[in-house]
Amino acid sequence: MQPATALVAEIVEAITPLDSLERQHIDRACAWFAGTDDIFRRVKPAVPPQHLVSYVVLVDPEERALFLGRHRLAGLHLPMGGHVEPGEDPLVTARREAAEELGVDAEFTVVGDCPLFLTVTQTVGQGLSHTDVSLWYVIRGSRQREYALDPREFDGGAWWDIDSDGIPESDPHLGRFLTKLRARIGV
Repeated sequence: MQPATALVAEIVEAITPLDSLERQHIDRACAWFAGTDDIFRRVKPAVPPQHLVSYVVLVDPEERALFLGRHRLAGLHLPMGGHVEPGEDPLVTARREAAEELGVDAEFTVVGDCPLFLTVTQTVGQGLSHTDVSLWYVIRGSRQREYALDPREFDGGAWWDIDSDGIPESDPHLGRFLTKLRARIGV
């Protein structure tokens, strides 16, 4: 196993699963790491057809809210984030994506600088479908602040109450993520 793949495997193995589905996703990712070192996207949109992503979920724990952007390609309200570059630490990806897509220095003070959640998801929207193995990092934000999203990727964004059932059409695992986030931060 290449050093970069071994690092990612170590990060994934340290995630405590929320439920049996996250356990399945963690096991699937670990089996993938054991079988290949080709875990980073090399050619957009889908080479290799399964690759690593770092989500960056902007959360205001005091206001009990998260910020989602209207992603142009996916047609969904999603956290910020992007593909992990070859050999890159996923935490570095999360920091880079926070700077590029939100214009902020990531503050990993809500749950720490390890990913809270892991999902394996077939993408939707425009372009060739592929599988994203996504590490969900949480960063601190403020509902009182305006965030200028990268207009090449997002057509605006909005804050959503963490406790609301009115979460928009999003990643199919967002509801489960919110359950885990509420349990972790006590909201």
